[in-house]
Amino acid sequence: MDVVTAQEDGAATLTDPALLNRAKALHRVLVSQDADLIVEARRRIADAEPFAGVLFVHQLRLTIGQLVDELSTVALAGEPGDLQDRIEFLPLKG
Repeated sequence: MDVVTAQEDGAATLTDPALLNRAKALHRVLVSQDADLIVEARRRIADAEPFAGVLFVHQLRLTIGQLVDELSTVALAGEPGDLQDRIEFLPLKG
């Protein structure tokens, strides 16, 4: 997996709309624990406004190791474009 954090990218202080725009420009799916980001992604879906995709995980649902396993599964299952304009919630299995 090729991972870049918002801190490494200098995007840690961007607003949710700007962060989604930045991820789209970089052709990267966003992984987030920020519920407000889901609100913005849902708005974009409703308005047919493209974004690169969001993988959301509640911070209390997975350990770091479990999250890495989940991200590996997603990465191996397809291409980043498969998540275009979609929100997926981790873990994948209930």
